[in-house]
Amino acid sequence: QVQLVESGGGLVQAGGSLRLSCAASGSTFRLNTMGWYRQAPGKQRELVARIYSGSSTYYLDSAKGRFTISRDNAKNTVYLQMNSLKPEDTAVYLCQDWNSGAWGQGTQVTVSS
Repeated sequence: QVQLVESGGGLVQAGGSLRLSCAASGSTFRLNTMGWYRQAPGKQRELVARIYSGSSTYYLDSAKGRFTISRDNAKNTVYLQMNSLKPEDTAVYLCQDWNSGAWGQGTQVTVSS
């Protein structure tokens, strides 16, 4: 059974940075596509970034140039480096293993203006 545990969220001022981590267990991590989603109150969940097994990436338009997704297959961990954060980035950020459909519990990111 795939388990995902996120960490690294918190409260930061606009313009600041955070790095989220998602540790995976029970999966063939290096072969799997991993994604970071976010869900703000009253809004639909949206895909922020995705990284494929070959390390190619996809980004939401509003994340391009500010966020970087990466993976460390030796540690079974995927990261989301978020720079130049804006109040509209405030949301619960969730990690997903696309191949298994597993989700983490989420980590809160709050950006104050």
